[in-house]
Amino acid sequence: MTRFNKFFGLKTITLTAALSLTAGLAFAGDNNVSTSQILEALKPKAITRGLSAGPQVDPTAQAKEATFLSTVRNRQTRSLSTGEREQIAELASTKPNIDLEIQFDYNSADIAKTSVPSVQALGKALSDPSLKGSTFVVAGHTDAVGTDEYNQGLSERRADTIKKYLVQNYGLSGGDLVTVGYGKTKLKDTANGADPINRRVQVVNMDTKTASK
Repeated sequence: MTRFNKFFGLKTITLTAALSLTAGLAFAGDNNVSTSQILEALKPKAITRGLSAGPQVDPTAQAKEATFLSTVRNRQTRSLSTGEREQIAELASTKPNIDLEIQFDYNSADIAKTSVPSVQALGKALSDPSLKGSTFVVAGHTDAVGTDEYNQGLSERRADTIKKYLVQNYGLSGGDLVTVGYGKTKLKDTANGADPINRRVQVVNMDTKTASK
């Protein structure tokens, strides 16, 4: 597949972090994903403290996560180092997440009209009181076609576009949305790097405190 063919027509990527995260739900190819579906996927898991069944809180690890997240808040996506991107991926790998297929105009970071409903559903979900206080990672991914440099920049620009849309249209705080680009380094289908499933943006709820009990 040539680079021209890759970007001919609509280019697709999805909302992510880590990425071959398995904790969330994927809706690739479905531009009609609902707000309730997104909320369900991003809902914090119930956590406990002490010697009881179920996921438990490690206060030390939780404090380290909070400290790291504070260092990447309000950072420009392109300013994140490779090490910081990998640390975000590692932290995100166990968090609630969802893949959404978002289409963009040809060779552009502009959201295609057909994908606006999905982004609107995302905005409504992230504005829901049940997710108040959470920090979300918006991570862009591309397929394996093209150069490393081009794909890295493309994934960053499109993650930034989603963040800008959410802040401007839903009043979300920019500091609560950490954007990161992974280019083609985190393929979802490693056996077929050109598969459209690799072009995604994944949203990850980095906080679990809202589900504490």
